[in-house]
Amino acid sequence: MKKLSAYKFALVLLLTGTTLSCDKYLDLVPDNVATIEHAFQMRNTAERYLFTCYSFVPNYTDYNNSVLSAGDEWLWPSFPNNIPSWHVARGLQNTNAPLMNFWPTMYRALRECNIFLDNVDHVPDLLPRERDSWIGEVKFLKAYYHFFLLTMYGPVPIVRENIPISATPEEVRVTRQPVDEVVEYIVELLDEALLLLPEQVQNQNSELGRITLPIAAGLKAKVLVYAASPLFNGNSDFAGYTNKDGTPLFNTEYSLEKWEKAAEATKAAIELCHRLGYSLYEFQETNQARNLSEETKLKMNIRNMFTERWNSEVIWANTNTQSVTLQHLSTPAGLDPDALNNSIPVGTLGVPFRVTNLFYTKNGVPINEDLDWNYTNRFNLRVGKEVEKYFIKEGYTTAEYNFDREPRFYATFGFDGGIWYGNGKFDDNDSWYIRQKVGQTQGKRGAWVHPLSGYFTKKYVHYSNIMTVTGNVYTVQPYPWIMLRLGDLYLLHAEAMNEAYGPSDEVYEYLDYIRQRAGLKGVVESWSNHSRLPTKFATQAGLREIIQQERGVETALEGSRFFDLRRWKSAVEVYNSPVTGWDVDQELEQSYYREKILFRQEFTLKNYFWPISEYDLIVNKNLVQTLGW
Repeated sequence: MKKLSAYKFALVLLLTGTTLSCDKYLDLVPDNVATIEHAFQMRNTAERYLFTCYSFVPNYTDYNNSVLSAGDEWLWPSFPNNIPSWHVARGLQNTNAPLMNFWPTMYRALRECNIFLDNVDHVPDLLPRERDSWIGEVKFLKAYYHFFLLTMYGPVPIVRENIPISATPEEVRVTRQPVDEVVEYIVELLDEALLLLPEQVQNQNSELGRITLPIAAGLKAKVLVYAASPLFNGNSDFAGYTNKDGTPLFNTEYSLEKWEKAAEATKAAIELCHRLGYSLYEFQETNQARNLSEETKLKMNIRNMFTERWNSEVIWANTNTQSVTLQHLSTPAGLDPDALNNSIPVGTLGVPFRVTNLFYTKNGVPINEDLDWNYTNRFNLRVGKEVEKYFIKEGYTTAEYNFDREPRFYATFGFDGGIWYGNGKFDDNDSWYIRQKVGQTQGKRGAWVHPLSGYFTKKYVHYSNIMTVTGNVYTVQPYPWIMLRLGDLYLLHAEAMNEAYGPSDEVYEYLDYIRQRAGLKGVVESWSNHSRLPTKFATQAGLREIIQQERGVETALEGSRFFDLRRWKSAVEVYNSPVTGWDVDQELEQSYYREKILFRQEFTLKNYFWPISEYDLIVNKNLVQTLGW
């Protein structure tokens, strides 16, 4: 095998920041030549190379580089001064050494994918059907990595194939491609993958997490929804953003057709998933969790949907995750008062009011719209009653804000006075509850053993985890991070249909599937009977607000919000409001239950996309910096 044909080594180094002078670049010898020459001589080694292509899928549970921390869904106390994602949230992004710099990583991923595609036909002991599947998987991964770059950086260079080592310096200096061209290429790759991928994995014990037909169809749907959204569709804010040769990088003309294509793709993906047996998850009682109230079952529909491995709703999940650490950070320290000395659960992650405000009342409408919910006095004190015992501890004093909310609120968050089912107590009438004021069992201890806002990320904690009273053991059920699920597709379809055609029974139908699982009445019934805006659902603009809030609630803490706020172009409004929570430094209810400004964020036009490092711009003179940076 000739070296050049074996790897066509990618001089994407001008994308990835490797120094190379014009007169020296041909001297470069890749350090993995031997690996590439031998990787495709046998099936086993070729499969390892395939897994290398998978290894670049971003790990949302890696708090150093998680969009959950870079946005506003994860709040940290004062201790994590070295977490890059938290620095992004606090406004410390820069061009000298960009934080969460995915640019070099994603282009290395694309290089590896192209090497695989160039060489997989050389594997002698690979059956044609398996070869097709592998090619489909890597074409999907190429599409996904381009899409991730698009969401982070906007218009980006397309890497159709690796640049040969014989390329001239000018051929190496690639340019950004217009957004529409990037989207077109992503969809092209996905369409090619759809012709090759299997409907499901052959061996669930070893292959779960591998790319299949519904995953590719789902990503295509998501890509087209993003491409149709305001950030990429008719965005006049980027009208003057061009390459150095004057090529416009954003099409500022609005296209309704983009929404129509998105609606078609979301419907096709949903129908495929239905045909293959995917369905919205609903909790089924177990020997451990049985004789549950309807209230607790509804909470478990949401909580276990996210933590139950490979359940009926999961289309794609990333097995390269740190869900064990995530559950340590989400479980309150001293949840079991007898296990106060167990230092594994620390309950560090917090969620701001911005996110908790999204969750509806028990009547299924926003808290500031409900005719029967006292929004003005939401911070007043109230004592839990017997009728509320599955949500709030009977006899415990907490804020009105925590009462009469929808089941997803109680499934997603832990809070002072809130019931916490499972994790050592499985009697529905004798659950743990949170006592979070200073001096109480789950109150602030030291600089970082507490959630900054007073709200724990309960959604991440599998109910069957157990902490020991003696020793330092917390037995945790690990799970892969959900990248795509059926409920997500339902919401994307409702959004695309409303934008393409306006309010319709089909839009309400897909929203109501989600709401029914959460124990809520349908959109039309809920707004007609309980909202101060009883006809809001009847207009496209009103229904858009409903869809966006429903999506914010349903996908909270899953990583969608960071990208949704950007694609909707609402990030400037949302992120420039103060980040607030309870005053967790207090001992008394009257002092604790005050809205406290935790910090302020700043978000301007430039923050919609990541900067490219100044160093990369020096190396490649054809690249233009992200607008505003």
